[in-house]
Order: sequence, then C-alpha cells, then structure tokens
Amino acid sequence: MNAIKIRDAEGKDMDAVHKLIIELARFEESESAVETSPGNLQQDGYNGSARFKCWVAENEDEIVGMALVYPRYSTWVGPVLHLEDLIVTESNRGLGIGGLLLDVVVKYGHSIGVKRISWEVLDWNEPAIKFYEERGARVMRDWDVVQLDEIGIKKYMERL
Repeated sequence: MNAIKIRDAEGKDMDAVHKLIIELARFEESESAVETSPGNLQQDGYNGSARFKCWVAENEDEIVGMALVYPRYSTWVGPVLHLEDLIVTESNRGLGIGGLLLDVVVKYGHSIGVKRISWEVLDWNEPAIKFYEERGARVMRDWDVVQLDEIGIKKYMERL
C-alpha cells in the first residue's frame, strides 16, 4: 500500500481519467453512452471556473483510480456533494484504493461543510454496494434515478 498515492487531479491527467471512465462504462456495458472526451474534461475542470473536482490514485506513478465530485443543493438539507464516479482499474481492485479515494471525498465534503454526499450505484453491482454499506453509506433502493438526456431535453423544449 505504500506505493499508492492519492492527489488532486490536474488538467494533464484527463487522458488517464477518461480511460478510467471508459473502463467503468465497459464494466457497466454502456461504453457507447460516453460522450465526453479528455478535452471536455480539461475544459470543464481546469479552464476558468471548474465544474468539478477530481482526485487520482497512483500506484507506482501510474494513474489507476479516480473520484470526481461536484456541488449540488438540497432543498431539504442544504449543500450537498455529488460523487459522480469512483473508479479503480480492475487490475488494482482489492488494494484499498477505492477506500482511499472515498476517504478523500468524505474529508473534502466535511471540509466544505456539506450536509450530505450522494451518488448512485447500479443495483446489480453487489461488490460496490457492500463496499459502500461497510463504510456507513445508506443505499436507498426505493428511489429511481430520473434523467432527461440531450435528446429528451430537445423533445421537451419542442412541447413548450
């Protein structure tokens, strides 16, 4: 574990971060749904007003994991941090890297005074669910995720 290092991501890391996003999408059998590029990530996170904060995990100077968060607001509790993705390469799972990444996310959320940290997990990803529950997270199985994608937004706007 001594070789594992968690650090703030930099713009130059976005190629590696994007590869991790693709690996996660493959795992979730949704690779074709990934529309972002390393350039999008660079622009949105490191040019001007950052839309997200990201950390990377390095094992022997190779990026093998990442966590990406952004702020939200709950009308019920106030400021919230949303964990969009926490990814560790398959070959590096079981080394405690996911726990280290979640630690930095929770420490960050605490430091900025959020009232909640939230994220989604696929209902069939039992190892991830167990990982989160062991760390005190509550998996709310009675809520469904609702989204309007770009096409849905356009169709909605046509109705207005």
